[in-house]
Amino acid sequence: MKKIIASILIISIIFILGGCSKVEEKFNQMALPSKGDTIAILKTDLGDIYIRLFDELAPKAVENFTTHAKDGYYDGLTFHRIMENFMIQGGDPLGNGTGGESIWGGSFDDEFTDKLHHYTGALSMANSGPNTNGSQFFIVQASNEEITDQAAAWFKQQKFTDEDFELYKTYGGTPWLDHGHTISQPGYPSSEGHVIFGQVFKGMDVVNAIARVPVGDDGSTPVSPMIINTIEITEYGGN
Repeated sequence: MKKIIASILIISIIFILGGCSKVEEKFNQMALPSKGDTIAILKTDLGDIYIRLFDELAPKAVENFTTHAKDGYYDGLTFHRIMENFMIQGGDPLGNGTGGESIWGGSFDDEFTDKLHHYTGALSMANSGPNTNGSQFFIVQASNEEITDQAAAWFKQQKFTDEDFELYKTYGGTPWLDHGHTISQPGYPSSEGHVIFGQVFKGMDVVNAIARVPVGDDGSTPVSPMIINTIEITEYGGN
């Protein structure tokens, strides 16, 4: 009987410890993809942008993006909206920010998670309000200059964790685009949440180069078209 009780206790301890390790395991948005993971290679005249896709956290957004890419939907489209130290936006067949649809026709619902944030290099769905995701996307290109120690109180007010704040301070980004945070401090624009579904892991120099191209009087339309030649979907082969 004592042996049975001891065995039960050992099994219980292993189960509890195993459960704790899973709870404590944290998702690292900035990590390299693992070998065999699906990635996107966005090819432009200024170079290639390599993106890790988060299919487990945003499955609809990833399926929409990868299917459009494989079907050639994005081939020859432009980054129609470019704002240095903010983001570069593309994926609109009309080229003016008013077009595009999902692979299901129309739009699809938001997929929000507290595990993903709009750090610099984040790939996110452009939208016109809640649940209006179509084909347009953007890549965050923002410095960390405004993410200062003085902003810490605002981050806490918006219920970001200390780790979120430190990562924004390290990498830069656009925290006001994260879902679930009501922007109330001057200097941070109000915005609806956007669905993050990828992260640039190679080619941020290309993103930066695109963000620096001359734009027109409206402050966001490139003087010369910034073309997306194609988007290749493939498996990551490792370092």
